[in-house]
Amino acid sequence: MFDLLKEDIKAIKDRDPAAKSTLEILLLYPGLKAVRMHRRAHKHYLKGHSFRARYISQRAAKKTGIEIHPGATIGRRLVIDHGTGIVIGETAEIGDDVLIYQGVTLGGTGKDVGKRHPTVCNGVMISAGSKVLGPITIGENSRVAAGAVVLKDVPPNSTVVGVPARVVRQNGKKVERAPLDQIHISDPVQQELDALKKKLKSLEDKIKE
Repeated sequence: MFDLLKEDIKAIKDRDPAAKSTLEILLLYPGLKAVRMHRRAHKHYLKGHSFRARYISQRAAKKTGIEIHPGATIGRRLVIDHGTGIVIGETAEIGDDVLIYQGVTLGGTGKDVGKRHPTVCNGVMISAGSKVLGPITIGENSRVAAGAVVLKDVPPNSTVVGVPARVVRQNGKKVERAPLDQIHISDPVQQELDALKKKLKSLEDKIKE
């Protein structure tokens, strides 16, 4: 357990330039506290102590603003940066060396049974406000842009953006011309609306003629 804690602290130091000291991380970082409490809750969950497990997870949510279901499986060196508003569902699986920012949801669609939540493989980064929904897999070393809504499997070594998310880079090569821009992300829904408006205008012009 102590080795896991040392790993977690080192991972935060490596990824967060704002981290000043081990004591600061240990006492003041909500992401670390949420992960530590989840490990306790998960042990009770596996033993069938569901009420105790949920009690611990709800205490963690109140203290940190990060809600991790005790049934979720989390690997080593998970870094939760800031963390407020993160929700991780019961059947979610997270690999090693994953980085998750605030406002991320690893949730279900309401249509699945059994495995209802995502599998996030090793080395993945999920940016702020992203929603990853359903029993899909985010491949190793992939990147999810801020605000993306991921509804389909993501291949390894890929970057996805948009609503719904689409692959724009894979294995270091561009899949589309649009570069990854986590601030000015094109909206496919708005593009479709613009196309419909253009078509409607064309039809109206023909009717007038």
